[in-house]
Amino acid sequence: MRDESKHHEIHKSHLPFLLFICVASALGGLLWGFDAIVISGTITPVKLKFALTPGWEGFFVSSGLLGAVIGSGIAGWLSDKFGRSRNLVVAAVLLWVSALGSSLANSIEFLVFARWIGGLGVGISAMVCPLYISEISPTHLRGRLVTVFQFAITIGIMIALFNNFGLHQWALAMSETAREGSFMKHFLVDETWRAMFGSELIPGLVYLVLAFMLPESPRWLIKAGKHERAKKVLNRIFRNGADQEFETIRETVAEESANEKRFVDVFHKRYRKPLIIAMLLAAFAQFSGINVVFYYGTSMLEGAGFKSDSALSGMAIIGFFNMIFTVVAMKYVDKLGRRLLLQIGTIGAIACLVGIGTTFGSGASNMLIVLMCAFVAFFAFSLGPIKFIFASEIFPTNIRSHAMSIAILTMWLTDTIVGQFTPALREGVGPTGTFLIFAAILVPQIFMVWKVMPETAGRSLEEIERTYYGQERPDREPQ
Repeated sequence: MRDESKHHEIHKSHLPFLLFICVASALGGLLWGFDAIVISGTITPVKLKFALTPGWEGFFVSSGLLGAVIGSGIAGWLSDKFGRSRNLVVAAVLLWVSALGSSLANSIEFLVFARWIGGLGVGISAMVCPLYISEISPTHLRGRLVTVFQFAITIGIMIALFNNFGLHQWALAMSETAREGSFMKHFLVDETWRAMFGSELIPGLVYLVLAFMLPESPRWLIKAGKHERAKKVLNRIFRNGADQEFETIRETVAEESANEKRFVDVFHKRYRKPLIIAMLLAAFAQFSGINVVFYYGTSMLEGAGFKSDSALSGMAIIGFFNMIFTVVAMKYVDKLGRRLLLQIGTIGAIACLVGIGTTFGSGASNMLIVLMCAFVAFFAFSLGPIKFIFASEIFPTNIRSHAMSIAILTMWLTDTIVGQFTPALREGVGPTGTFLIFAAILVPQIFMVWKVMPETAGRSLEEIERTYYGQERPDREPQ
């Protein structure tokens, strides 16, 4: 084990640089959160504008998710071939183009295509951002810094929800004064959903500029034979231990290069257990119903009797809780470990889902919003960030990007299923039945975390690799 106090001292003077590259890369999460949740305020007006059936409504919501499935599926190959940081630039471009196209769309087909383009960017950033952060972070900060990505997602969600509410209120205020036939009247008042999508252009441009400034992952540079560039990056992160860190990474990469892995190798039996766990964590997180709350929460609250502005403000409060409780994960994920936080969060989320389901039948009750806030809080410090953290650290470097692609692909596939079929499920069994189904789906995760999932907190990526894939049995849990 490393001397943690010394390890902390090594990085202390260069912490601002480390935080900059982690925060800048994590802005991909902010765009993800914004892009995914801004749609919640557009569903009703888009349905009216294009006369959508329940099937088209589901396709409109899930089109971005379908793009994310493809984006995450190719992200592993792209990041291995061209590097981590370059793909963050690609993701930023795709998200910006999507925002522009969505705001100008004059047909449901074009709107769905624009959303799909944005999904490609989201899928790439969802896989590459946590991978990049985990590879560039020191051991004692890795869990917290990877959680910065999840925190950025929650900020994006909150900004999107407050943005939707603010634009709705602004449109109401301008409805009497905006000049008839003007661009402002059309874009902001008559079809406010266009302004909601278009507002993503500003953070998208900021992310694009910062993405160009990010250094490449030293692990990828060493693997690509670009040792001098890797040393320069490590010297900017470490105070005294850059050479030692370089040698540790170089030795690990050399061992891996002698046994280079193809994509199909990720399914080898020695990786089977961590791969299944990573896939299940991703699937359980999405089947928890978290995105039903964010995608359809506004329309569901309206269906429960809330007025449009009350539903939008209620969703903004829910987004705020999501952001605040992600800070809990950042503070405790390395201190308490991944497993404990995940168990607490899973049990709490199940209890809240049951409460939400049983409360929906009581009409526009404030208790419904309280329970939704509590559910999002439990999700935010456990199910949300830990799926990224575990997948980004449990696999060896030469298989990590492939394995993460599969885990993130699983997340988007399950998210697509939820997004596509929620309208039909809502019509079939009602909101009560919908949330009770999500509660039941989460129950098996309690037993998986208790009996199967290993703890990875407090170990460097190289130590994790030696423990699980070196001399010791791959399925042995560190003591």
